[in-house]
Amino acid sequence: MNITVEYLGYIKEKLGIEKSEVIHLNDKASVHELLILLAKKYGKSFKKSVYDPQDLELKPYHMVSVNGLLLNQLNGMKTKLNDNDRIILMPIVSGG
Repeated sequence: MNITVEYLGYIKEKLGIEKSEVIHLNDKASVHELLILLAKKYGKSFKKSVYDPQDLELKPYHMVSVNGLLLNQLNGMKTKLNDNDRIILMPIVSGG
């Protein structure tokens, strides 16, 4: 299956990504499996700033959405992905 991954904020700058990308995954892969693949693809920079497969969760102050829904509205890292899903990785923005 193919999914689209978009990176927002400093994540795309850190990884040197200009736009979204299409990633091919096995059918019914989970968000966790996607993040493992991205960690392998982007290496140390991704592991240090967004997600390290040795951890069970994203780095603090980061979120993932699947088709506009946050992981805590779904099944967390176990959320199964479907063909043509749209994933967004973003830093949490705060301020006043």
